[in-house]
Amino acid sequence: MDIEEFYQADERRRASEEVEFGRDWHDSSGGRYELSWVADTGELYVMFEPSGPITEDPFGDVFGHRVKVGELAVAVVGAISDREALEQVLDGWEAAMGEPNSVSWIADRLRLHQVRATSAGC
Repeated sequence: MDIEEFYQADERRRASEEVEFGRDWHDSSGGRYELSWVADTGELYVMFEPSGPITEDPFGDVFGHRVKVGELAVAVVGAISDREALEQVLDGWEAAMGEPNSVSWIADRLRLHQVRATSAGC
């Protein structure tokens, strides 16, 4: 589902506090992800932003393509009801995010702490 469908599926998501755990997670193909937690639902989700062409103008400035809302794919990867538990599960995320294929670190941490994915509203 895209990010707008994600919020429309459960209005608590739109009104809730969200805690972001970085915008530069990458998969083995170089795809970029953001990791966020929705306080009111306990959902930990990733948002995938497809990479597009990067162009350079004659002056050396680099430009990426604009991503449309419908291109931002969202997946709920876990349910963690309280912030203290969330912080324990994701302890060390800042260092892990910069590693190659860093989204695998997220999956490993969720398995290690036996956090189950949920399909609530997705």
